[in-house]
Amino acid sequence: MSAIDYRNSGVDIDEGLRAVDLMKREVKKTFNDNVLSELGHFGGLYKAEFPGMTQPVLVASMDGVGTKLKVASLMGDYSTVGCDLVNHCVNDILVQGARPLFFLDYIACGKLDAEVAAQIVTGLAKACSENGCALLGGETAEMPGFYNSGDYDVAGTIVGSVDRCRIIDGSAVVPGHRIIGLPSNGLHTNGFSLARTVLFEKAGLTVSDHHSLLGEDTVGEALLKVHRSYLSQVKPLLDQELVTGMAHITGGGVPGNLVRILPEGCGALITPGWDVPPIFKLIKELGGISEVEMRRAFNLGAGFLITTSQPEKVTELLLQAGEEPFAAGEITTGNSIEYHREGV
Repeated sequence: MSAIDYRNSGVDIDEGLRAVDLMKREVKKTFNDNVLSELGHFGGLYKAEFPGMTQPVLVASMDGVGTKLKVASLMGDYSTVGCDLVNHCVNDILVQGARPLFFLDYIACGKLDAEVAAQIVTGLAKACSENGCALLGGETAEMPGFYNSGDYDVAGTIVGSVDRCRIIDGSAVVPGHRIIGLPSNGLHTNGFSLARTVLFEKAGLTVSDHHSLLGEDTVGEALLKVHRSYLSQVKPLLDQELVTGMAHITGGGVPGNLVRILPEGCGALITPGWDVPPIFKLIKELGGISEVEMRRAFNLGAGFLITTSQPEKVTELLLQAGEEPFAAGEITTGNSIEYHREGV
């Protein structure tokens, strides 16, 4: 009987080391003067200096890419899922007024492919650079028998900072404030279980198929559009203290996320009229999905909502930032979120 080693049991240490070598250059591009550690240390070191803040507060969040990874697998393209993850997390802390400092990632799989891991990390590094945060560290776990070969899971944690006096928690929201929306470009990172069921299982489409509703995009290309970051567009609004509340529209859609920032006694009247990306229309049509369920599962083209008492000024600054803002409704008295009219 031959001797058993780690590789025979399903874990290839050499492939893991090769993956690290492929990642190093891209990760180091995200480092700044606050990063005090090198790759390979047990922990990442980040200098805790916050110039210009009187009472710096750390804001942390974590999330995953979810079953969008299944689409990436079908496409054989993992180059964008790292961007999805970082941008999602950046938006999650942005709603409280925080700017990102650093990011930590976790990649798990059944059998490690160094090239795939490098694609994922390159996407992470790209988005970290674009959002001005360091990719401080991470973990790659090869777990045969727990994940199937070819399966990957990706999650991450972001840490940012905000001055205590500049924290945005929705407490300043009052009836009469307007809601300004920023567009999504598709599903971002939510609703993929429903989308895959409708498009692949019920309708029998593949990622390489075209559909008249999608224009030049294939089904896979429409689904893999990168989750947008709204940091650069929102920064000027925060600098001028024009924002009373913000909501990142993820799982639960507008109703499930806007309610998280509304104080007691405040509701909202949503006036849909913004452009809805074609992928949502395709899912609704092929799945026969109700309006209510579509709103609960997807962002439907509204990726980020801002409440403000100065909608004209907010809109002006967003336009100057190259954004395409739209009027999404207003804050009302009450505790419910209602829609002005039907129709995705």
